[in-house]
Amino acid sequence: MAGVESTGSNPDVSLLYDINGFAADAPRWFDRVMEWTGEYGIMAGLVLLMVWCWWAVRKREDAPTAVAGLIWAPLAAGLALLVNVPIRGFVERPRPFVDHRGLEVLIAGKTDFSFVSDHATMAMALGVGVFVANRKFGLAGIALALLEGFCRVYMGVHYPTDVIGGFALGTAVALLLAPAAMALLTPLTRAVVDSRRGGWLVQGAGGVRGMGVRDPQAREVEAAGGTDGGSGTGAAGAPPAEREGGADGSGGSDGSPGSGEPGGSGGSGGDKDLAA
Repeated sequence: MAGVESTGSNPDVSLLYDINGFAADAPRWFDRVMEWTGEYGIMAGLVLLMVWCWWAVRKREDAPTAVAGLIWAPLAAGLALLVNVPIRGFVERPRPFVDHRGLEVLIAGKTDFSFVSDHATMAMALGVGVFVANRKFGLAGIALALLEGFCRVYMGVHYPTDVIGGFALGTAVALLLAPAAMALLTPLTRAVVDSRRGGWLVQGAGGVRGMGVRDPQAREVEAAGGTDGGSGTGAAGAPPAEREGGADGSGGSDGSPGSGEPGGSGGSGGDKDLAA
């Protein structure tokens, strides 16, 4: 696709000039802020959001499922970028500043094709992936992705339709493949919970163990209790009647009189009291 018409009848180009016009009128320092935000800042913010979400969901009962969703988010972003490689080669859309003059281009050196936007694709895939893990954090991630798309047009390096295409691609990959990804990743996170060293990565100390996940320390306590109290031949496992009978010599379990020394001495002491 050679390019896009520069006439005002094309809404894609008109919206490009309208949004990029803010960069021409804004102070230079603000353009530098938008440049850094659109190129690096929002991606860094999405990573921090994922870390925050991970820390929060570890305290929930469904922590293994939520953490599996967080693992899927960057995997979905990487897969969406791979899908975009043949799309860019097929469409072959030049950058907007190649075909249109008067744009305020904040980042120079962009020589690859424009459709679809890698930044918009990756940001939306991360946001939707976080939404699979937690809706509250996911909505924040999707909002950051929308801001990323605005920044790419503001910077003059993408058409609005490049950004919309990236949003659609990132959402499609993250949502359509989520069921299969969760089916594979959730058992792995459950297995990590059962491990001694890595369990804290999935479920924190304040989390409620559930959904078939057992606490390794609880299993050790139960095993120790079964070893100590499970046998009926020891002193602790003997019936109460036998323990009392053996202690005062009054009789054994078969009803015969006790013959132990404590019982004998107790009986002679009773005869002396009657004689007195």
